[in-house]
Amino acid sequence: MKKFIETLTNIWKIEELRNKIIVTLGLLLVYRFGAQVVLPGIDTDQLVQLNQNTEQGILGILNAFTGGAFANASIFALGIMPYISASIVVQLMGIAIPYLQKLDKEGESGRKTKTQITRWLTIAICIVQAPAYLYGLSALGVPDSAFVLGKGLGFMIPAVVILVTGTVFAMWLGERITDKGIGNGISLLIMVGIIATLPQSFVQEFISRTANNNGGLMLILVELILWFVVILASILVVMAVRQVPVQYARRTASGSEAAVGARQYIPLKLNASGVMPIIFAQAIMFAPGLIGRSFNDTELGQWLEVNFQDIFGLAYNILFAFLIIVFTFLYTAITIPTSKMADDLKRSGGFVPGVRPGAETGDFLDKVMSLITFPGAIFLAILAVLPAVVVKLMDVQAGWALFYGGTSLLIMVGVAIDTVQQVNAYLLNRHYDGLMKSGKNRKVA
Repeated sequence: MKKFIETLTNIWKIEELRNKIIVTLGLLLVYRFGAQVVLPGIDTDQLVQLNQNTEQGILGILNAFTGGAFANASIFALGIMPYISASIVVQLMGIAIPYLQKLDKEGESGRKTKTQITRWLTIAICIVQAPAYLYGLSALGVPDSAFVLGKGLGFMIPAVVILVTGTVFAMWLGERITDKGIGNGISLLIMVGIIATLPQSFVQEFISRTANNNGGLMLILVELILWFVVILASILVVMAVRQVPVQYARRTASGSEAAVGARQYIPLKLNASGVMPIIFAQAIMFAPGLIGRSFNDTELGQWLEVNFQDIFGLAYNILFAFLIIVFTFLYTAITIPTSKMADDLKRSGGFVPGVRPGAETGDFLDKVMSLITFPGAIFLAILAVLPAVVVKLMDVQAGWALFYGGTSLLIMVGVAIDTVQQVNAYLLNRHYDGLMKSGKNRKVA
């Protein structure tokens, strides 16, 4: 405890880091406040059924991603998911469209252009989703009397504008956190929404086990132990690293190369994509169930609604696991440019022992990356579908089960580790012990 307090003191001493943390917490607070602001023209007293219908299933996950804004008919009801969907589309289009591939090679200017394209696509998605959400409120149990101004254009147009603006503002908050704060802003917005549902989910599970004589405190203890084991497994997936040895050389006066120095290593992560495959896959998994709900008068719509509204069902989890594996490979291939790594090694005089520099090194690194990504992707998929296993075997409450692996826990763990690592870097740069390393304060005078 003393070391922890000492570490917090060291964090507060670094003015730049202190300011970043304050900015991050302030912007997250704004987002949480906005999630409670109901759309003008809707009676909040008549949203009880909407809250009940969004406690479980695919809508429960969507509500968690928005931090409860979906069930509150809030100005942030669409959350940050349209931006995630737009990012997926742009990433996938980047594989086939030469213009987007060219932007990837233009460095910072290309990245800014690609970000702008993602923003405009986000607005386009919101313009489609906002009316669908407003008209879908009735199907989710909101009575017509809750719409104080009716459902005419006098309500719909301003409400759509507000919902689109809410998502754009949430996107802006995320980008400001990334630029001015600490951690990945978009991921942090999703994480705080998920964390907001954790206490309520645990209380519901506790009441179910104790009040209904359904296992009592002993089973609660078993569940908590299992929960901590899953957290440790999630940390392993996110942080595990495989190292590739690299020997460096220098040119002699005669022009030949001579190996010098100790052998160095290229750290390649077991899961280089972090939690992004989970977020991408979950964004797509919303689609089948919502499509089925919209077309439930058809045979295909009924099949989709039955099989993909149940997030603990077999069909849902098979598709979810498959998408996670696909996105893990895809995101790793996009974010880890092995050919560029090989070129950089060649220019610096480095080479992998037994492999020729240049293209062959790039192919070797790509092969190694694929080999270590496969078990990482499988492990990630297993953790993602673990809540369904827990529900079937232990009869855990649906809300609490989502924190046994799955989207909720993996996002929480991944984002927390990424944020702690950034704080850790600031501490080590100022010659303090990091959050993830024990020891005494080693400040250099």
